[in-house]
Amino acid sequence: MDTGMQALVLEASPLFRGIPREHLQKALEATPHQVLRYERGETIFFQMEAASRVGIVLEGLVQAQKTFPNGSQVNMCQRGPGQLIGPAAVFSEDRRYPCDVVAAESSAVLMLQRGDLLSLMQRDGRILENLMTEIASTAYLLQERLELMSYSGIAQKAAFWLLTQSRKTGDSRIPVPGSISRWALLMNVSRPSLHRELRNLERQSILSVSPSAIRILDAAALQEVLGR
Repeated sequence: MDTGMQALVLEASPLFRGIPREHLQKALEATPHQVLRYERGETIFFQMEAASRVGIVLEGLVQAQKTFPNGSQVNMCQRGPGQLIGPAAVFSEDRRYPCDVVAAESSAVLMLQRGDLLSLMQRDGRILENLMTEIASTAYLLQERLELMSYSGIAQKAAFWLLTQSRKTGDSRIPVPGSISRWALLMNVSRPSLHRELRNLERQSILSVSPSAIRILDAAALQEVLGR
């Protein structure tokens, strides 16, 4: 990634919201950091590893995966360009990453040590405020994630996710998060199974499905899917 594209991604990052590009560039020039590349399947942070670094995804896609003692694995969340990985763990009391963070595709990540990020926040209070907002938003999303995982059926999971997104935006048209495959990964289900359930809901005239977006045609009927 060239420096121009990198600057655009960082400028759009939630961590640097509201900070002019020239101020951001000067701040980063004065702050030690690394840009690291990871191939698909490579682990960025290991579960229970000491949390000392916060990452900003510059390109690609990374996936947080929680592995349980019985060997089962849950895909917790995905992060794309501009989004942060590891901030809650780095500033937690335990300071350990609660799950593995793995490159879902070839990715580049800008890494900041905890102390260097603290220095950035001390120089510009907006970065501190943005980080607090980001951590709080992540906690809220994890609550939604827990509710999503409480549903056993794939149709129920899809209905919950679609209704939640529609309430957030006030729009019945919901963009597919990257692709059906990425969406399936996010919900911890197989792509063929998700595709089949979406088509079933489409045949019932509850949804209209396209590769890039899904439109809710009958919100009341979709709500009823949750109670099945």
